[in-house]
Amino acid sequence: MHYHSLGSIPPKRHTQFRKADGSLYNEQLFSTEGFSNMYSLLYHNYPPTMITQVGDPVNVAPKTIHDKQLKHRSLQGFNIPPEDDYLESRKPVLVNGDCRIILAAPRKSVTSYFYKNADADECIFVHIGSGTLKTMYGNIPFGYGDYLIVPRGTIYQMEFDTPENRLFIVESTSPITTPKRYRNEFGQLEEHAPFCERDIRKPNQLITHDEKGDFLLYIKKQDNLYPYHYKAHPFDVVGWDGFLYPYAFSIHNFEPITGRVHLPPPIHQTFDAKHFVICSFVPRMYDYHPLAIPAPYNHSNIDSDEVLYYVDGEFMSRKHVDKGQITLHPGGIPHGPHPGTAEKSIGKTETKELAVMVDTFRPLLMTNYAAGIEDNSYALSWL
Repeated sequence: MHYHSLGSIPPKRHTQFRKADGSLYNEQLFSTEGFSNMYSLLYHNYPPTMITQVGDPVNVAPKTIHDKQLKHRSLQGFNIPPEDDYLESRKPVLVNGDCRIILAAPRKSVTSYFYKNADADECIFVHIGSGTLKTMYGNIPFGYGDYLIVPRGTIYQMEFDTPENRLFIVESTSPITTPKRYRNEFGQLEEHAPFCERDIRKPNQLITHDEKGDFLLYIKKQDNLYPYHYKAHPFDVVGWDGFLYPYAFSIHNFEPITGRVHLPPPIHQTFDAKHFVICSFVPRMYDYHPLAIPAPYNHSNIDSDEVLYYVDGEFMSRKHVDKGQITLHPGGIPHGPHPGTAEKSIGKTETKELAVMVDTFRPLLMTNYAAGIEDNSYALSWL
């Protein structure tokens, strides 16, 4: 990310910054990898340490299914039932030590509590719904097709404008960043990158809550959800600056890279983390070599699990997909287009497909939620 600032800050960091009554604002350094990575400085009306009560933790560890079968799998994501509460609606379906893939269908806004994921960065993809991501850094409006990148430790609330909402969430135990090959030595996105800084929507409205009372904050740490009660409103920040903050990026602003013959999935890469990447498949022109086969060739997943989340449109490599469907093609066996789809793709000039892909470099485990929405016939669908 690049430098951004909102609200009021002192001219020099780590120096006196006083309120109108002469008392000091409370400075907070916010970073996610010690003091060696990106950071921001926030200035609070009250100390961010005013805890009045800590409740008993609730275990929220995913329950994995240790199925030893090596096979392709398909999950019907929209079969995850809606729930009123945002946190209760989050259902992990595929997990490993680097990331968790979660489906959520919350019906109501978060108003009675605040949430902080102290374990992981979050990439929240908005499939259905709209609203506002409210954070201590300010507000970010969101809608269909938005990726919301929320650094770990960020206190936030999800306010929905819509009664139906579908979210595809990736939790990462390492920071979620833009790929290094898209950035020059100064951190600026280069000309060949499929998006630029203008496409990134930063917090644009800082609303400072100068309030004391009883404010419930749920903190997720080591698979436990801790209820903390604070004396001051978590959104009491009067100003901040730095390189670390939540932001939104729309999949509709991803500019596809195309060529004369079929190009491999790295051209779709949007974000990366340690041991996995996130890619965007968007409407684009097909390959234009006179003998091109637009459908992807068969390829071997030797060292990665491939997860594809289908958002919208038609897919030339599949006979049939549903919105919200997830396919898992595990490392160790090849996969490719369904029978007849390669021949059928010849002569086509464009695709309208829209999907999010997560490639992990360590195996994923299914959870009990995934087992409940699996289409067991998928592994034989290439016959």
